[in-house]
Amino acid sequence: AAEEDDYIVAQANAPLKADGHFEETRVLARSKGGEVELVPAEDIGYMDVSPRQMVSVATSLIPFLEHDDANRALMGANMQRQAVPLLRSDSPVVGTGMEGFAAIDAGDVVTAKRSGVVIEVSADVVAVQTDEGGIDEYFLRKFDRSNQGTSYNQRVIVSAGERIEAGEVIADGPATENGVLALGKNLLVAFMTWEGHNFEDA
Repeated sequence: AAEEDDYIVAQANAPLKADGHFEETRVLARSKGGEVELVPAEDIGYMDVSPRQMVSVATSLIPFLEHDDANRALMGANMQRQAVPLLRSDSPVVGTGMEGFAAIDAGDVVTAKRSGVVIEVSADVVAVQTDEGGIDEYFLRKFDRSNQGTSYNQRVIVSAGERIEAGEVIADGPATENGVLALGKNLLVAFMTWEGHNFEDA
């Protein structure tokens, strides 16, 4: 991170032309020393990959992060690491768009290596007739014990006869639902006053 101080780095969402050059002659960037200012486009050495790269994966899963108290966001990011896999978890009602990437990159979901048609489905195996003519078999882990003593279970989410594409999720992992990260259950919660007190002074 300290090496960035020697370069001028543009934001990831700076508008670009079709040929990859900046649309504007002056671009908002982090200059040498970390100050954010408008600099000439030709002086820029690097560009961020994504606006999300400034936070961790766990932090990027918190909706409306910029409106949260810093201590609460830190607590939420740390508590996600402590989530225990459930047999039936729910994907979040309000997400950030990173849930699918987190599920696939974690390696707990099973993705199709090649495109084709599902020809056989059982609790612990999925067979796919590929477009190239071969058969890909995917073996699932069923109720294995994890290193933390929790249940590691994978569930098929495709049906026989269904067409799948390469990279598509065909089986959920221990903390996913339909290929999306699902760390817990969605609860319906109601707040009401009690003898004149609200939640701030309860």
